[in-house]
This record gives sequence, C-alpha cells and structure tokens, in this order.
Amino acid sequence: MSLSPLDLLNITFRSLGKNPLRSALTALGVFMGVAAVSATLQVGNISRAVIGQQLAKRGAPQASIYPEWDSGGRTTPLKLEDMEFLQKRLVGLRAISAFNWAGSLPTIFQDKELTPPMSPVSQGFLLTSGKALVSGRFFSAEDFASYRPVVVIDKLLAEQLFGGHKPLGQMIYAGDRPYVVVGVVATSLDENAPPSGQLYVPMSVYNALTGSRDIGSIQMRPYKLQDVENLSNQAEELLKQRFPSQKFKSWNNVSDILEQQKTLEMASQGLAVVGVIALLVGGVGIANIMIASVAERTAEIGLRRAIGATQQEIMLQFILEATLLSLIGGTVGLGVVHGLTIVVTNTFNLPYEFDGSIARLALGSALVVGVGASLTPALRASQIDPVKALRSE
Repeated sequence: MSLSPLDLLNITFRSLGKNPLRSALTALGVFMGVAAVSATLQVGNISRAVIGQQLAKRGAPQASIYPEWDSGGRTTPLKLEDMEFLQKRLVGLRAISAFNWAGSLPTIFQDKELTPPMSPVSQGFLLTSGKALVSGRFFSAEDFASYRPVVVIDKLLAEQLFGGHKPLGQMIYAGDRPYVVVGVVATSLDENAPPSGQLYVPMSVYNALTGSRDIGSIQMRPYKLQDVENLSNQAEELLKQRFPSQKFKSWNNVSDILEQQKTLEMASQGLAVVGVIALLVGGVGIANIMIASVAERTAEIGLRRAIGATQQEIMLQFILEATLLSLIGGTVGLGVVHGLTIVVTNTFNLPYEFDGSIARLALGSALVVGVGASLTPALRASQIDPVKALRSE
C-alpha cells in the first residue's frame, strides 16, 4: 500500500515529535552551522559596503607619482611627454592625467572674495579622479589647444561664491586674471579635513602664464582597486629608466582601504572555516541521530514493511526527517542572524540590506549537509528484513 505525500509527511512529523529533545538538539547543530555561514557572508557584505562608502568619499582609486627633491634641493621636473611615455607602457591603466598645485589665490566674483586653491590639470583629470560633473562641462581639447581662460569649480565653491546665481558662463577673477566658469564638479570629502572650495584650470593656460612646462605630478587610475600599488611600482620603474639619476615618490589614496581589504579577507576566510566546521558538526549530529533512530525503530520499520510500505518510502521518510530538521534549524539560524545584524548595523550606523542569495546559499548548504548525512542511515533502514525485524521485537 503506497502512502500519499501528506501521509508520509504526517508520519515524519509524528516520528520527530516522539523525541522532541533529540530533534531540538539536532536542529540546534544545523542552526549553529547556518548562523555561522550566514554571519560570515553578512560580515563580508557589510565590510565591502563600508569600503564602497569610503571610496565614494575619496573619489576613484588613484596613484600619484612625482620627482623627489635631492639633498641639494635639485630635481628633474616631469613634463607632458613623460605622462605620454607612461601612458603607452603601463599595464592595467584606465586613465592618466597631469596635476599641479598653483597655491591658494584670491578669487573674486562681484563683491565676494575667497581664497580657494587652484590646480592646473590635463584633459584626462576628470576620469582619473573619478569626480562627478554636477553641471556644465569639463575642459575640451580646444580649451587646451587655444589656451582658453576657462575654469571648473567644485560645488562648495559655487555655493560660497555665487550664492543664488548660476555659476556657468560667469566671469571670475583668480589671481587678478579673468576666467569663465564652464563646469561644476562634486566637492571632495576628506575624513581628516573639512571640505574646501577648489579651482581647476587647463594645464596649458597655467604653463603659458608661468612660462614653465612642468606638470608637478602624474596621476594614474587602474581598472581594479587591487592594482593601484602595482601601477605605482610600474610607473616608478619606468621613470627610473627614463631618468636614472632622479628619485621618485609615489602615493595612492586607498592604501588604508587596501589594508582593510586584506584584513577582511583573512577574517572572512577564518570565519568561513568556522562556518564549514559548524555545518559538518551539524551533519555528524544528524547522521548519529538517524543511526540511533533506525536502531530504535527496527520493529516499527519491520511492521510497516509487513503491511506494504516500500523500501523507497522507508528511505524517503528518514531523508525527510533530516530535511525537516535542517530546514527548521537553518530557517531559525537565518532569522536570528538577520535580526542581530539589523541591531548591530543600526547601533553602529553601518550599511545593511538583506541579501536573498546569502539566505539561499546558507540554507542550501544546510539542506545538502543534512540530506547527505541521512543517506546512509536511510539506506540502511530501507534494507531491513521485515521478518527479522518483527522477530526481534
């Protein structure tokens, strides 16, 4: 006589209910494994989100290289052709630009005067820095070629200098020279210093005014965050070959974030090992419980076989018991971790969003371990001889 799925499920629940303490302890093992796996993945997601927030404040990951002054105060300044030299040879380079520092200059619009810093830049600066264009445009090739006196300012300076006026197309005076505002970019945020206004002018205009062809430093942006240090090393080696007697220094804006990533990876690996061990322990617990259950219920199994239960139904019942225990323990584990994560992230103001893929992975792992651990005991139960089982009662 074949059992319907509902009857089989009912028998499974009743079997588990006969020994609630043992069932609860078995589910607890699965709970701990799923909680460990879920917590590991959540820690990784939250840490990556925090790193993403830090990167958003700092702009794109970038490295900067510049000549070092020697003991006699001498140096070999970089020029645009040196930037082009690197651009053709660097591996993993997404963008490159030149950057200089012109100091803080008195900047006037109508009756307002401020002293923001001015930075001459080359055409690729916007992509290299990762700055977002709020309005207007950035410098064009024609601006550089024609030495147009144009300027791009950041949003903070636009608010401070122009107030309710629209900055685009307005003429300002910086260092007693007129410039036309053609664009506004987002203001850079620095955790260690308050934001300040910023002026950007074409490198060609600044060099024409000063009579110098120096570019100060070269900024490089990699395709991948992890490649920023490698890009610095490549640039330093290439420039040493080009200028054997000159020493160079490099700097990047994500060195501390890279260290955080390394620490995160090590911690995640350690937590992952703990999670896997916890799941395996839960699987061992399920296997032990199933083996004990088969031994205790030999007579019951023989009776069910005698009245028509098939080997497949006996085997399926024990697998279903393990599946239910894994499902209950795993679901409770996910719920507890989710609740604790919400409390922690709200307390420390951390970014968090429930990730369904993490829940599926953790719960799926628990089900695989639970079903896998029950296969051998279930197979053993299905192969019990009903005659011998009834005689042993």
